[in-house]
This record gives sequence, structure tokens and C-alpha cells, in this order.
Amino acid sequence: MNEYTQVLKALKSERNTWLITGVAGFIGSNILEQLLKLDQNVVGLDNYASGHKENLLDVKSEVNEFQWAKFRFIEGDVTDSEVCQVACKDADFVLHQAALGSVPRSIADPIATNNANVCGFLNMLTAAKDNNVKSFTYAASSSTYGDHPDLPKSEKVTGNPLSPYAVTKLVNELYSDVFSRVYGFHSTGLRYFNVFGKRQDPEGAYAAVIPKWINALTNDTDIFINGDGETSRDFCFVENVVQANILAAIAPKTASSCIFNVAYGAQTSLNQLFVMLKDMFEKEGVKYKKVPIYRDFRSGDVKHSCADIAKISYDLGYKPLYSIEKGLLKALPWYLKH
Repeated sequence: MNEYTQVLKALKSERNTWLITGVAGFIGSNILEQLLKLDQNVVGLDNYASGHKENLLDVKSEVNEFQWAKFRFIEGDVTDSEVCQVACKDADFVLHQAALGSVPRSIADPIATNNANVCGFLNMLTAAKDNNVKSFTYAASSSTYGDHPDLPKSEKVTGNPLSPYAVTKLVNELYSDVFSRVYGFHSTGLRYFNVFGKRQDPEGAYAAVIPKWINALTNDTDIFINGDGETSRDFCFVENVVQANILAAIAPKTASSCIFNVAYGAQTSLNQLFVMLKDMFEKEGVKYKKVPIYRDFRSGDVKHSCADIAKISYDLGYKPLYSIEKGLLKALPWYLKH
């Protein structure tokens, strides 16, 4: 029995209250589903800026009536400090997922990104401290590594940020460290690497590559690749991320005020990803006859990304259960249905 399985078994017999910000979003709704299935009490906070009510209804369909009754939703914005204080009241654990994602969006509108990701983060961190929550775990980002060329990416070494989004995520880590030093309030940052899975939005200009391409394969529309296709990413299935959040939240204090990479620990190029998805669709009887359209490399992106996950594995007992192939196979029925 691995560490995560033991934790899930223990939580099933406990009654805790969890606050998830960004609960109607892609990652937040997946965490919500897992916690409700463990019979936990969950408070969710979202303003629907990038999340969707449909995600919450989808979670409702996956849990029983008793479990759904343990969920309380607050429609509000993390940039409102009073809302953050109310949401944190009586919470044991805070999982802060709310943010405006996307490098291109941050380049187009850095002020909105800063308001959500820096002001909102500071409001939540302060509210969690004021309400004496047991732990505060937040979504950091692999974008913090910036232009540092070393692979795999180790938590100890970062480069210069390449986008306003990356700056906001770096500022989160700095605030986390300062709150630990000044107030003795410890928090844990999880640097996500290219998360994918069910409930990830395929629509809009800022959609991530996997849902966007699956949408194109389903509807027989063009697939675009930025650069020559040899750009690589460490794609991480969302259930690995759910595992990391739960392990970080209940970890002993010795693991708090730390930063951890959350990934699978392997590289996949965009060209490899295209072939992988195309083959999976063909096995489902969907033949895609078009070839990708290559265009200019996107400003603010890094060429290659791959995580060293030794630290989170050793400190928290994290063991990713899904490779990109296994994750895509598990998520594909949901993608095809939606």
C-alpha cells in the first residue's frame, strides 16, 4: 500500500473541512470530486471567470446525494478580501487553485493577471493565516523556471521569468516565504507542469494544447503547432495533481513552507503528442487525415520542460499513477462525450 492509498483510507474515516478556491475550474473541480468521494466537507469559492457551472454539475453526477450535500458553494472573487475571510472561516485545509492562467493572456492583459494572481493570492494567504487554518497549499507554476536551460527542472534553481504570468507565480512563492519568516505561517507551493484531463476547457484563445487538439480531431478542424513541433513538455494527468494537493495538505509541518514540482517526470514533444492523439482516435474509429500547420514559436513560451520529482516523492510520498498515455486513455471517453 503506497503513501497516497494510506492517506485516502485515513481521510475516509475523518471529517475535515476543505476550502478550494477556483473550485469550478478544471483542477479545482477534480479535487472537489475526490474529496467528496472521501466524505469530506468542502467549501468552494469561484467567480466563474475561467471556471464553469457545468463542471460543478459534472461533479454532482459523479458523487452520491449524501456526498454532494457536504459541498457548500460561495460565488465570489479572491480579489475581495472580505469574501476570502468568510470562505476561510472554520476551514481546516485550504487548497488555493484560483488564478488567471495562460501566458498569452498575461501578455495581453498583465494588470488583470496581476490582480487575480497576486492580489488574490495575498488576500487568501492573509485570510488563511487570520483564521488559523491547519495548512495552505497553493498552485504554483513551472513557468517560474523561466529561461533557465537545465533539464530536468529542480526546485533549487530558477531563471528569469518570460511572461507576466510567470512573474505573478514567482511573487506568490516570495509572499509564501515571507509569511513563513514574519508570521510563522507556513504554506506549500506546487509547481504544476502542463496538467491535462477531464473538465479542461477546449474553447477559447487560451485553451491548453491537449483539449484544443482533441476538439480539432473530433470536429476535423485544423491543428496548429507553434514552432517546429520539437518543443517538449512534461504532461501531467490531473489525478496526479489531485494526489499532490491532498498529500501536501496533510503533510507534517516539516514539509511546509516548501516548493514542489508536480509532474510525471518525462518529456513529450508536440509532434509526438500529435501522433499519440491521432492513433488513439483512429482506434476509436475517428480518422484524421489533415497534417498539422506549423507556425511561429509563441512569445513567452519555453522550448523544453521536464520536472525532477525526486523531492516531492521523498518528502510527501508522491508517486504519479498516470503517464501521459494512461492519462489520455482514461480521459478520452470524457473528451469524446463532451
